[in-house]
Amino acid sequence: MRNIEGMLSAHFPSAARRLVRGGSRRLRDHRSAAARRRRVTRGELHWRIKISSPEGPTGDRWGDTAFADDLAAALRDLGQVVAVDRLGAADRPGRDVDDVTLVLRGLHKIAPVEGSLNYLWVISHPDEVEDSELRDGWRRVFAASTSWARAREHGVEPLLQATSTSRFSVERSDGDIEEDVLFVGTSRGVVRPVVRDAIDAGARLAVYGHDWERFISPDYVRADHLDFASVPGAYRASRLVLNDHWADMRANGFLSNRLFDATAVGALVISDDVEGIDEIFGGLVRTYRDQDELRRLLFDAEGWPEPAERREVAQRIRTDHSFAARARALLASALKDLRQR
Repeated sequence: MRNIEGMLSAHFPSAARRLVRGGSRRLRDHRSAAARRRRVTRGELHWRIKISSPEGPTGDRWGDTAFADDLAAALRDLGQVVAVDRLGAADRPGRDVDDVTLVLRGLHKIAPVEGSLNYLWVISHPDEVEDSELRDGWRRVFAASTSWARAREHGVEPLLQATSTSRFSVERSDGDIEEDVLFVGTSRGVVRPVVRDAIDAGARLAVYGHDWERFISPDYVRADHLDFASVPGAYRASRLVLNDHWADMRANGFLSNRLFDATAVGALVISDDVEGIDEIFGGLVRTYRDQDELRRLLFDAEGWPEPAERREVAQRIRTDHSFAARARALLASALKDLRQR
């Protein structure tokens, strides 16, 4: 081999360089494949989670960011190595060592990564997802809606949103924020129906979120932001928590992350109606269709579950719909798929 390389170097230097580069690349690929096989054997994979949140303080407030961070923590608890890429970090060096690339599909379309096991998890904005995207190089596609997943033609698997049981504890704390009727979220540039309806119904409403002053009286706005660490306590201590969905999520059965978080601490929630709410959340979440129904939910304690039932439902949510449960399901799928390779 050295004689051949020497002859090539003397007479065909560019060919010699290509030979050396090719040999180095094959050796590197061989080592990378061997390392991946060892990781699969041990069940300790390298994951990269890609999300639609932008970099910087604005992205810090996105729900996608908290979702990815909680999922990454749950995977790390299972012995996985996990990195989270926000939007624009798709070409970060080192991506070729990732065993699994998991795209959390929100507002933005993100392409799969060549050489990685690619999973797509549609967690919101289903109207933005075309059927052609579901065929675009994904080994598996998951969706946070049972009905939407079953209606697709390309083998989409239901995988609902979840809650972090380490952050959303049922134990009360002295620092919990106590409100009568609580809403946590931005205005999204509109008068969100559940907030408008609650005000019209005469609720003693407290809103935490930005861009509300141009839509509702400042008397209702407590702060333009409630940090993630304070949200669980506010849900625990408030009498009622309000929830709503984007129109396309409501129409397609995508249950919001807020529902899982609030019910995990045993909160009582009023929401717009989405398919599957009653089956999953029991009596902790009640829905309304008109102002009369909303007033009854706001001011009449009849029909809400007793403390023992609240604890029972909360425990079921924490067991069945935690990020730990989702991480276990994703890891089992990844190990199966990589071993089949």
